[in-house]
Amino acid sequence: MNRTLPLFPLNLVAFPYQNLNLHVFEPRYKELIDDCIRDETTFAIPAYVKNRVEYGTEMEITEVSKKYEDGRFDIKTQGVRVIKVLDMENPYQNKKYAIGAIEEIPDTDNTDILLKEEIYEAVQEMYDLVEVDNRKLSMDFKVYDVAHQVGLSNEAEYELIQLQEERKRQRYIMDHLKVLLPKLRDVKRSKELIQMNGHFRKYNPPQEF
Repeated sequence: MNRTLPLFPLNLVAFPYQNLNLHVFEPRYKELIDDCIRDETTFAIPAYVKNRVEYGTEMEITEVSKKYEDGRFDIKTQGVRVIKVLDMENPYQNKKYAIGAIEEIPDTDNTDILLKEEIYEAVQEMYDLVEVDNRKLSMDFKVYDVAHQVGLSNEAEYELIQLQEERKRQRYIMDHLKVLLPKLRDVKRSKELIQMNGHFRKYNPPQEF
């Protein structure tokens, strides 16, 4: 399905279902958000990666936390679906911001249960290795729920968002974790050795009589 959406490009990748807080201060984006609130419409955050604007996520405004006297906004948003920008007009007619023709990217939820369990165990180990105690992962998670937490680069997140099947995203994230976890284990071992060596330096051996 092709239609048009206001565009709010950012140097980040927003994912479907993600909750994203934004502080909106540029005049063009203040106007964009003001229009979306008034018309109760969504907008798109295409990722500005590799010097182009193409794939991104349609976002809905879930809450206006604060509107300042100078027109700035603090808003809460949530990702709806992946989109691809086919064409854009910047600025659009009498507006300060861009509007683009977008394509809604279809998504197939073909979750591999065994792979999901493997990802779950890997992410839990990652939390332990980086000593994060306050994060709990529910077994009903999707890849997008953990994608920002596993150390992917912007470019890798951008590749991930273009995959149209959950199973492909699972394989992508698991391949990344298989590379990441051994490095984290090595870092932890090194940290433990450094701490142990420190104890040895402070240790005074018994004197001989």
